[in-house]
Amino acid sequence: MTVVTRFAPSPTGFLHIGGARTALFNWLFARHHGGKFLLRIEDTDRKRSTQEAIDAILDGLSWLELQWDEPEVYQSKRAEQHQAAAHRLLAEGKAYRCYCSPDELTAMREAAKAEGRPMRYDGTWRDRDPAEAPAGVAPAVRMKAPQTGETSIDDLVQGTVTVANGQLDDMVLLRADGTPTYMLSVVVDDHDMGVTHAIRGDDHLTNAFRQTQLYRLLGWEPPVFAHIPLIHGPDGAKLSKRHGALGVEAYRELGYLPEALRNYLLRLGWGHGDDEIIPTAQAIDWFDLDGVGRSPARFDLQKLDHLNGHYLREADDERLADLVASRFQAVSETGRHRLVAGMQGLKARVKTVAELSEMAEFYLRDRPLALNDKAAKLLAGDAPAILSKLHAELQSCNDWTAEALESLVRQFAEAQGVKLGAAAQPLRAALTGSNVSPPVFEVMQVLGRQESLDRIADRAA
Repeated sequence: MTVVTRFAPSPTGFLHIGGARTALFNWLFARHHGGKFLLRIEDTDRKRSTQEAIDAILDGLSWLELQWDEPEVYQSKRAEQHQAAAHRLLAEGKAYRCYCSPDELTAMREAAKAEGRPMRYDGTWRDRDPAEAPAGVAPAVRMKAPQTGETSIDDLVQGTVTVANGQLDDMVLLRADGTPTYMLSVVVDDHDMGVTHAIRGDDHLTNAFRQTQLYRLLGWEPPVFAHIPLIHGPDGAKLSKRHGALGVEAYRELGYLPEALRNYLLRLGWGHGDDEIIPTAQAIDWFDLDGVGRSPARFDLQKLDHLNGHYLREADDERLADLVASRFQAVSETGRHRLVAGMQGLKARVKTVAELSEMAEFYLRDRPLALNDKAAKLLAGDAPAILSKLHAELQSCNDWTAEALESLVRQFAEAQGVKLGAAAQPLRAALTGSNVSPPVFEVMQVLGRQESLDRIADRAA
């Protein structure tokens, strides 16, 4: 059997972090077993589905490098197949037409609520003669669910879960206007797409019982289900925007790398011993559903920051330079060269590409540099005079390497009778416009002799 998984988002919003994890687990499971990972856009809610959301989902998955193996399927284009399945059940006596009006259905719900019973359809038209149908009423189509016995699911995460059939009612397959319901569409699409494993959030667990019944009525084998616990915030509450439940595109904008986000999402609810940093190739080798826990995972932005910092330090300098450059309107060839040359010192101190870009900006800016408040304080008092003397010393320096420059500045500070910081800190401020930067002598080497001297001269007395 070839394993086939699918990710089936509804395009009523962007790709959120929980959906991205579901996609990742499906992708990893398929890759681990040498199978296929498919994508289905469940866009049957035409009022709420938007092209913008579809584009965001496709873009988010592509950025995460979770490539699907066949062209994506759009559920809205398969209504005929969904309707055909319902009509077959009607012809086989496994479904029936229900002529209940909205008012009658409301009355059923209110009566059940008043009596403390679950709100289920009471089967009014299940065995009733269609000849009794009221004139001019368009019927819905309901399936004839089993009324006795139990429906069990051998879930790869939740274990064996059972529900009494008496707790379920005859769900609607086709609405009165002939449109298919979500439950029917999912079953038909999963069958037609050859899905062998339905890996999804455990908020779908109750749907699985009804879907299993429908599979059996249609004479089809249900997929193997795996319902993953949802993600909670650090406080244990349902994940929300205040916890960091943003769209994937927001994490990209904040400066997280796709490989770091994949690693982080992998560890939300799945584990392999004490391993935290798990490259994608290793994840494919290790991943299986027996590593998924039954308790909700807790979202922790600090852990994501830690992982992202690790992957930034491991990332190729040319790639990071391109990511930084993309955050500025225009970057000269000289500026990009400086980014690459200075990347080792830059990326050692940051956790996101956004922080990296902020740290690297001084390599790209034109003179004279604007100063932050702390840099301005470092350049007050005696600092301009010290810089003026240091500028004269540096003009005679022919070995413009970090080691030689550090030696020269140390000797200068000693000769002036001041601590190294009294020279190095104003030097940092003049060169970068900030009080924080990579090692100042490394900065001088990257900027080059003339640019460094010109920036120092801008702040000298």
